[in-house]
Amino acid sequence: MKPTKPNSFESIMSQVDPFGVMKSLSAVQATWLQHPENLNSEVQHLMHSSYELWQQAFNRSSGMTVDDVIPPVKYDERFKASAWIENPWFDMVKEMYLVYGHWLVDAVYNTPDVDDKTKRRAAFWTRHAVDAMSPSNFFWTNPLAQLKFFMSGGQSLRNGFELWLKDFDNKNISMVDPEAFTVGKDIATTEGKVVFRNELLELIQYTPTTKKVNALPIFIISPWINKYYILDLTSDKSLVKFLVDSGFTVFITSWKNPGSDLRDTIFEDYLFKGALTAIDVIRDITGQQQVHAAGYCIGGTMLTMLMAWLNKAKEETPIASWTLFTTLVDFESPGDIEVFIDETSIKWLEEKMEADGFLDGNDMGMSFRMLRPNSLIWRYVMQSYLYGASPPPLDVLFWNTDCTRLPAKMHSFYLREMYLNNNLVKPNALKINKRSIDLGNITQPLYAVGTEQDHIAPWKESFKIAGLINAPVRYILATSGHIMGIINPPNPESKRRYWVGDATGQNDPDKWQGTVKKQPGSWWEDWAKWLDEQSGTKIDAPTVGSKKYPPLANAPGDYVLEK
Repeated sequence: MKPTKPNSFESIMSQVDPFGVMKSLSAVQATWLQHPENLNSEVQHLMHSSYELWQQAFNRSSGMTVDDVIPPVKYDERFKASAWIENPWFDMVKEMYLVYGHWLVDAVYNTPDVDDKTKRRAAFWTRHAVDAMSPSNFFWTNPLAQLKFFMSGGQSLRNGFELWLKDFDNKNISMVDPEAFTVGKDIATTEGKVVFRNELLELIQYTPTTKKVNALPIFIISPWINKYYILDLTSDKSLVKFLVDSGFTVFITSWKNPGSDLRDTIFEDYLFKGALTAIDVIRDITGQQQVHAAGYCIGGTMLTMLMAWLNKAKEETPIASWTLFTTLVDFESPGDIEVFIDETSIKWLEEKMEADGFLDGNDMGMSFRMLRPNSLIWRYVMQSYLYGASPPPLDVLFWNTDCTRLPAKMHSFYLREMYLNNNLVKPNALKINKRSIDLGNITQPLYAVGTEQDHIAPWKESFKIAGLINAPVRYILATSGHIMGIINPPNPESKRRYWVGDATGQNDPDKWQGTVKKQPGSWWEDWAKWLDEQSGTKIDAPTVGSKKYPPLANAPGDYVLEK
């Protein structure tokens, strides 16, 4: 019998450390030891900051008012309590933490002779360690936790322990009360029907609320990483309801939550059995030859691929115009998520998915939470375990935790071809159903939306689509992040803002932003006006479904309820 070849050190480390945590940190540490002069300069900087810190403490103890050596970030909720400033002990604890934590992360970024990607990865994990060690995360160094303990006679910690036990059993840190909402009753309530169903999706058509509608129907491709109803939350936050009430015929995808039986489902299946099939159904129901297609996040990436594929044939496409919401097509600099993506981590993930045939939604959800640990992890540790407060009933958080699975082959393709190889922006590098694609072939008008604080699809990266296609582009930069920048209903009391203007052929996002004005209010109204211009004449509102595609069920359908 031939002896089994022992695993190499690299193979062992790929299993123990698939995301290269120790590899990147070790590279930084080794490099600093090889540059003692640079290291001495960094230590001198820390010593100077430490001296300023002790001087600040002395001045404040003498009754003087002085600025923090390193003030907390304006929106940092960890240090909002007045005791962090008014109590000398807690003030000193906070400042020591900020001074040493900032120095440590900055030192990683300042490492000489290390490539930028390694530095970013090492800094990401260093920042995670620093965030975990925040004094706000521990009872004896959190003044508000102690105050709540004494005010409640210890009940706050007892409640916190019970919440911890519950989360321990569920292997999760709760962000929201899971019983707070019922899909179809409290959220996803816009009236409509499922008019088509196959093994990948249910297609929902919404009941018109106006006698006349724009001729061009709107087809929304929701991301299958999450459930579709982020676009149909409560009635006052529903983009779907806004469109229907504005006189549009609206269809949306509700994707199947895949199990092991869909392990061999590939990206092309979502493209053709999903999006293109749905478009054919919509054309039959409405009698219109073309649609307006909109895609959110990964749904937008797929829509872009579909647009290039359709235009390659140089025939009239069934999509007259299109919209992208927080969508990447160029993955060269995808933000912090790049720390999870390289050949080693993808191989590890593929092996992990092989067992079940899918990526569990909770794994994906935790990965995204790790991109913003203070607001999405430690905030809930502090609120639940230290303060004893039950998770709040927030609709957006409820949706965020209503996870979906991802088929193994589809997800592997997406990670490799988009994130790892960035092939979508390379002309003819991707061949889809025997047809190579080039984004430069796209000529249909585009409305693209990015969000200012997006950490999943950074807006300057989403802006790149403007320079990659040969079509008119209207670009919107909305305030807030990946989710709340899109859920932006018109509201006279809203403090939301957006930049808007023509971006056709442009490649410089900063230059573009400098030439357009910041507008108050919701970009939804601007989009509705733009859609009106693309949609032709007004016609009588169509019926829901058709003879060929009769209604199968009431919205929100069955697939969205699958766990």
